[in-house]
Amino acid sequence: MFSYAKKASPVPGPSEALAGRDTPISLTGMHVVNGRSIQPPFPSTCECAVFGVGCFWGAERIFWQHDGVHITAVGYAGGLTPNPTYEEVCSGLTGHNEVVLVVFEPAEVTYETLLGLFWEAHDPTQGMRQGNDVGTQYRSGIYTFNDAQAIAAKHSIQHYGATLKEAGYGAVTTEIVPSPEFYYAEEYHQQYLARNPNGYCGLGGTGILFKDHCA
Repeated sequence: MFSYAKKASPVPGPSEALAGRDTPISLTGMHVVNGRSIQPPFPSTCECAVFGVGCFWGAERIFWQHDGVHITAVGYAGGLTPNPTYEEVCSGLTGHNEVVLVVFEPAEVTYETLLGLFWEAHDPTQGMRQGNDVGTQYRSGIYTFNDAQAIAAKHSIQHYGATLKEAGYGAVTTEIVPSPEFYYAEEYHQQYLARNPNGYCGLGGTGILFKDHCA
């Protein structure tokens, strides 16, 4: 996925953000890989996690392939515009990030394991970009649903960030905030790389393994 924006820009304030709309986009609601619903209600045994890892096409595939993940979905979060479109998010005038919703069974996969997938999938030191994808919608982010997730996320950034620094990388720019409202992206973005096996994926990690440094 390539950004519509030519260069990274600050996240807009309330007076600058696009108005958006009251009505959510229309979805079939089915995960094309496992046939489950990508919209709630989810099984009571599941928990949710949301991550911003750059282009959400490739990021979603990383998570749906892992054991213990019930469903994944892509969407927009962290900004001001309600029910934004992809074009609006790419304009840089919504403040939203491209994110992946991960609904998982904690008895089968831990949140810490998901954090490991998150850190290894991208370079979290790049600010408002990820590789060739440039813009506020490609920033690194962890959006937490409870205190336990927040503690785990902050612990992981301290340890993994120190390891990246030792390897010569700059400061980690990942934002860690309580999970804002999640707006589902358009149907054609959902499980994009399952629909388009040869589709674009610009993600590339640092090569530094999370599990080796943050046990």
